[in-house]
Amino acid sequence: MSDDRLLEVEDLSIHYRGTPEPAVRHVSFTLGRERLGIVGESGSGKSTVGRALLKLLPTADITAKHMRFGQTDLLAASERAMLKIRGAHMSMILQDPKFSLNPIQRCGDQVAEAFRTHVHCSKADAHAKAIAMLEAVQIRDPERVYELYPHEVSGGMGQRIMIAMMLLTDPDLVIADEPTSALDVTVRLQVLKILDDLVREKGIGLIMISHDLNLVRNFCDRVLIMYAGRVVETLAAADLDRAQHPYTRGLLAAQPRIGGARTPLPVLHRQNSWLDAEEMRP
Repeated sequence: MSDDRLLEVEDLSIHYRGTPEPAVRHVSFTLGRERLGIVGESGSGKSTVGRALLKLLPTADITAKHMRFGQTDLLAASERAMLKIRGAHMSMILQDPKFSLNPIQRCGDQVAEAFRTHVHCSKADAHAKAIAMLEAVQIRDPERVYELYPHEVSGGMGQRIMIAMMLLTDPDLVIADEPTSALDVTVRLQVLKILDDLVREKGIGLIMISHDLNLVRNFCDRVLIMYAGRVVETLAAADLDRAQHPYTRGLLAAQPRIGGARTPLPVLHRQNSWLDAEEMRP
């Protein structure tokens, strides 16, 4: 894919069947070969947007003016077409590896299987590719880890295995849904560095879905702030402290800081007007 604009989304709305209100309303954004953060509280629609891009919402109605990945119209794409896109060209790293990895299959076999699903090759070639990718995500002794079952690896190692699996086919776009939320601080930094290095080396686009403002401030290039299914503000990650929307300002103020005042953190006072206000852009 040669075009620098990997993804175009305009006026995306997602309505789960049987619910009175849409989960996502009128979301628009573009993505180039960059790191885009999507931030908001739980229930704001972040993960729903990510899954909609891969059309992994069988119980939801997805509408949009445009939802284009390269030259592919995702809205019009059949399931057969999406099977060729998922994994090969667009991958998703899920939040917790213990719920994503098959508990009765060896970790390495799962990585190799992901490669053979999209690339015609022998089992020996897939095994070698999987070993090389496990080594690329800084897993020591990848031959040993290849033979382990998911319950035999730590959370950090399981997340590295998931990253290896999703990046093995050299996708153009990776969606990372809270990939470090289950990890301690030290392992989180290691996983983020691995992701950052691989993204920069391969020149791919990354969507980082998170509720951690400090993470996206230091890791991403741009940030979308979501509230109640809408994007209320878009700005450069470096400008996050200069955000204008009261919701973004409230999220920033609610973060505890080491060495900060020991007074109670302010409570975010939501306003109905936020639901209909225009998105703020720098």
